[in-house]
Amino acid sequence: FKEVHEEEKSRLVGNVFSSVASSYDLMNDIMSVGLHRLWKDRLVSKLNPFPGMKHLDVAGGTGDVAFRILETLNSVKRRATQDVLEDNLHEKTQIIVCDINPNMLNVGKKRAMERGLGEDKSLIWVEGDAEALKFEDNSLDGYTIVFGIRNVTHIEKVLAEAYRVLKQGGRFLCLELSHVEVPVFKELYDYYSFSVIPAVGELVAGDRNSYQYLVESIRCFPSQETFASMIAAAGFQKVEYENLVGGVVAIHSGLKF
Repeated sequence: FKEVHEEEKSRLVGNVFSSVASSYDLMNDIMSVGLHRLWKDRLVSKLNPFPGMKHLDVAGGTGDVAFRILETLNSVKRRATQDVLEDNLHEKTQIIVCDINPNMLNVGKKRAMERGLGEDKSLIWVEGDAEALKFEDNSLDGYTIVFGIRNVTHIEKVLAEAYRVLKQGGRFLCLELSHVEVPVFKELYDYYSFSVIPAVGELVAGDRNSYQYLVESIRCFPSQETFASMIAAAGFQKVEYENLVGGVVAIHSGLKF
């Protein structure tokens, strides 16, 4: 909860994620008791991926969401009648993983190799800034950002960039740790967040401070309603959100018309 100058935040956040990159997925499992896997499954089901789509997953360096999208598309391909049109569509599919942190991307590339996806031409890795994306206007069918938007310096810039790069009819989806509103549950969650998670971070990852930051960044993030209004202000329509586990996380979505 310390105050930092705006120009310092990117560097400090970069240091956090460089520090936690190697243990990031393990700590996600521990901190969420494995629930993050179900949350990401829910996000991808809302995305409803289709063959031939060009999709951007921002702050997705470890590949968790991208792998799920590809697995969904591959299962669609297996179920579908195999014909030339279907094969051509799959060849045109692009799932782009964009992350500002090269250490996180390296973890993702290693995981892709372990999953046999290292040579998959549909999977593209890009080092880039969510606030200044290097993609053309109206060029993408979908945009996801998972546990990443609370770490940026300017949320409004990220939303504006998401809107810019999406095609008409394109979908924005954000899965983020959010705000619990039930009083008793909130007290328990606060205790777990501020007392347990940093201690586990020190024990498992040898880094208490980074996980203290991650917990504090959740509390500084806008409420579900406020964030929904920010998405609408960026130009998205049909903005809605779904609370999971009482608001521990929320999935926000919007469409570009």
